[in-house]
Amino acid sequence: MSAGRILVVDDEPQIRRVMRTTLVANGYEMAEARSGDAALEMIRNERYDLILLDMNMPGRNGLETCRAIRELRRGIDLSIIVLTIRSSEKDKVEALDAGADDYITKPYSTPELLARIRAALRRSPFTPDSEPTRLALDGVEIDFQAHEVSVRGRKSHLTLKELDLLSFLVMHPNKVLGHRELLQSVWGPDYGDEHEYLRVFMNRLRKKIEPDPGKPRYLLTEPWVGYRFHLPDSG
Repeated sequence: MSAGRILVVDDEPQIRRVMRTTLVANGYEMAEARSGDAALEMIRNERYDLILLDMNMPGRNGLETCRAIRELRRGIDLSIIVLTIRSSEKDKVEALDAGADDYITKPYSTPELLARIRAALRRSPFTPDSEPTRLALDGVEIDFQAHEVSVRGRKSHLTLKELDLLSFLVMHPNKVLGHRELLQSVWGPDYGDEHEYLRVFMNRLRKKIEPDPGKPRYLLTEPWVGYRFHLPDSG
């Protein structure tokens, strides 16, 4: 059984060849595209579990391609990892803002790449019995099984990582959760210092579930510590 279907998007043939050798040897099915436009055409017609997307392609670059993938596959579960030589926090935030779930800086080792792939394909940190199913707040309805949020009738789809992060927060209502705990629980044990991931994903979630994202009522920041899901007292 395949460990997952991965589309590698990179304009350099030698990198695609190395990727194919590595991924197939580790049980993955792999397809390849040499440009953002070619990738979008393939994604229209085939289902993939994960996209490995080079940021620095000619023509439609990685950021544009990432945004286009998210728009094209809105409502479809799909993980995206961006690969790039750029290592500044600004570049990472731009990639995450564009819809990436993770970010790997070149050069990287094969074990690191495989660990990131496993983390991206890893599902919810909950057992089926403990995972939340539905939550109704004032004007907000969250359907965890459908990966959907409705705010006063406006519906939004949650990506897999958004869903996992929100689920973990909801399962610990009114408790301050530290940055490291959130990263390791949602992304995996190899994470812990990627605070920019949380900032970006919390902003994305606030835009989807808060009636006024600029004045959050539910997804609260605890400065220098972490985040907290505020569940109002029903009584």
